[in-house]
Parts: sequence; structure tokens; C-alpha cells
Amino acid sequence: MIRVVLPAHLRTLARIDGEVKIELDGPATQRAVLDELESRYPMLRGTIRDQSTYERRAFVRFFACEEDLSHEAPDTPLPERVASGHEPFLVVGAMAGG
Repeated sequence: MIRVVLPAHLRTLARIDGEVKIELDGPATQRAVLDELESRYPMLRGTIRDQSTYERRAFVRFFACEEDLSHEAPDTPLPERVASGHEPFLVVGAMAGG
């Protein structure tokens, strides 16, 4: 089981309270987590990654185990602590400006 924490605006859009728990059949990767998340919550399609290229949106970041995973390849395995459900996979809205 993978635990996913979404930013407040995406939880509101998907009508989710708290974190999402996802079961995967195959390896735990960013792509697998996001595919399952978008399958269960179709209203999230296009909010985290582009619908045609599947590239991460510019102001969305991925974190797990205190590491920024945003620039990892989508099929890179997630850390074991995330795959085992001990640590959550965090989807975070980045901030910009100055």
C-alpha cells in the first residue's frame, strides 16, 4: 500500500479527506502511483502532470523520505519506505516569486 498526500486544493477538487491509500500490482514508481491516482480520481487528470506528455507540471513537486524526487525518471522505483507504506509520497505545490 502506498500512502499519497495531496495539497489542499487537489484534495478539495477530488473530495478527499486526508491521505489516499493506493494498492499497486506492479513496482511502486511515480508513474504507477499517478496512473492509479488519476484512475480513481479522474478529476485530477491534468492537474499533476500534462495529459498528453505525462510530464510533471512545472509548479508541482514530489517528495518522499525527505528527498525531492521531482526530477527522477517516472519509472524509477520509489524508496522502500514509501513502497511499504511507512512513509508517504508527497505531491506538493511549489511556490515561486520573490
